[in-house]
Amino acid sequence: MAFDTEVLIIGAGMSGLGLAVQMIRRFSIRNFEIVEKTEDVGGTWLANTYPGCGCDVASHFYSYSFALNPRWSRKYSMRPEIQAYFRGVAERYGVMERVRFGSVVKRAVWDEQDQVWSVTILDLNTKSRIVRRAKILVSGVGSLSVPKKCETPGAEKFRGRIFHSAEWDHGFEWKGKDVVVLGNGCSATQFVPIMANGPDAVKKITQFSRQAQYLSERDNPYYSETFKAVMRYVPLAMRIYRAYFYLQMERDFAGFDIEGGRSIRRDLAEENEAYVRRMAPRKYWDFLIPKTEIGCKRKVLDTDYLSTLHNGNVELIPDDPVEEIMESGVRTNSGREIAADAIVLAIGFATQQMLFPMEIIGRDGLSLNKYWDTATQSVAQAYFGTCVPDFPNFFIMMGPNTVTGHLSVIYTVECQINFTLRLLTPILRNLPSYRSTHVSLPSLFSSMPSTVEVKHEAAAKDSAWTQREVKKLVWSSGCTNWAVDPKTGLNNMMYPSWQFLYWWRSVFYKKNDFVYREKGTGREIAVGGSWLKILSWVVGVGALGVAVTRWARPDLEVGMRLREIDPKMFLRPISNGGM
Repeated sequence: MAFDTEVLIIGAGMSGLGLAVQMIRRFSIRNFEIVEKTEDVGGTWLANTYPGCGCDVASHFYSYSFALNPRWSRKYSMRPEIQAYFRGVAERYGVMERVRFGSVVKRAVWDEQDQVWSVTILDLNTKSRIVRRAKILVSGVGSLSVPKKCETPGAEKFRGRIFHSAEWDHGFEWKGKDVVVLGNGCSATQFVPIMANGPDAVKKITQFSRQAQYLSERDNPYYSETFKAVMRYVPLAMRIYRAYFYLQMERDFAGFDIEGGRSIRRDLAEENEAYVRRMAPRKYWDFLIPKTEIGCKRKVLDTDYLSTLHNGNVELIPDDPVEEIMESGVRTNSGREIAADAIVLAIGFATQQMLFPMEIIGRDGLSLNKYWDTATQSVAQAYFGTCVPDFPNFFIMMGPNTVTGHLSVIYTVECQINFTLRLLTPILRNLPSYRSTHVSLPSLFSSMPSTVEVKHEAAAKDSAWTQREVKKLVWSSGCTNWAVDPKTGLNNMMYPSWQFLYWWRSVFYKKNDFVYREKGTGREIAVGGSWLKILSWVVGVGALGVAVTRWARPDLEVGMRLREIDPKMFLRPISNGGM
């Protein structure tokens, strides 16, 4: 056999688990491996353990559409409950035994002769290395996996504790201590109230912030047992409740258009300003009410942060940044010295270092970073945020330009998973594990494809469309945000259109944008037949009626349920958004 495992997935977070489960559900394929650097599943919800860590998307929507959970305790769940949910899904589908924990992928190289990925894996405990050969390689590491490093001079001299919020030091007992916080994003607004209130409160928190965030009121009720019973036993109740959240959030996209959304943003800004004036100390109003366009930075849900600013042990400094870290604290630009027992870095993630620090080598020795250097000014880009030319059978979950400013990232990733599996269908059905569990009908192809990849011109056109359209939206309106590369001005994070159109593209993808090749010869293979294309269009149009009744479910199957004849892979592409 030319490979050790049919599919190798990097990362056991939300996207890696989702792909694994869908391969099991749709294809009965279990010959896959997941490489995970930690000792459990859950990704960011396992890694981020800072006090007060929770989600800003309602849990009934921040969950897989194929694994709804009627037992969520409250509207916006906290980290332990979310991580337990992902663990439960992994156990339910038997994914846990397919995960190689405590390991990282150091390098992956495409072997053109055998048409497999040769993946070097480092065991973090034993420091030993192994090489696994995989037919298909999928990155599920996400875009928020590498915390930013502290760039403030003098950090190495500090005698206290210094750590990133995503790498929380649980050995630090903050009661009665002086703490300096750098940053005021979502994580800081969650842990500052925990540290500043209650019997174990800090002596003093001094928080430095460079740019104001829009903060809005968050109502987070607990669900009653009656409500949970309704979700569990009443047919379609969870689907309808999920659709409610989807529609609430999706409509916000209209406000992102710089020109067309002005009135929507004005009303939202006025609403947020009124809330800040009602909740925060007057002395902070000028800073806490942003001057930038609402939506340019993702809105933060207030978790008692504004009311905590009234505390005598909390000081917010927006206009005197830290210039240097000293042995005993920090020195500001004005020369003020502030003592600290600990410095917490709430400075975000290295979103411009996609897939860092892995080395991915495609056809003819071309590295992924080299491709981006030459093709897209060193800014990560991918077709549909998923595929890169010259990297056969390689897919990126939560890749470039897949993040939204208004919806659940799980919805987006499920669309990517569906798109990926549709592309891979003719290849997956030729794998040994699939053939061993299915009775194959006569082949519809003269030769079975071994690889699939996106065409160069299609990827370039997709990237050009993305960058053109994103400039019309608020992320390009002038504020400093983590989506825009400061050197080139290119946006490598945000998707510039409605999410229901992203779902549409995942179903009715442009088949002609991809090349299937035969093993050995490398000859291009035409996938599909004319009569099946016509049949698929009929089935696809009918499926739209079904979709109306199954809102917010990106795993909706389009087409017949026949095991061996899947018309989804014969769909003729349609145009979308000028692409």
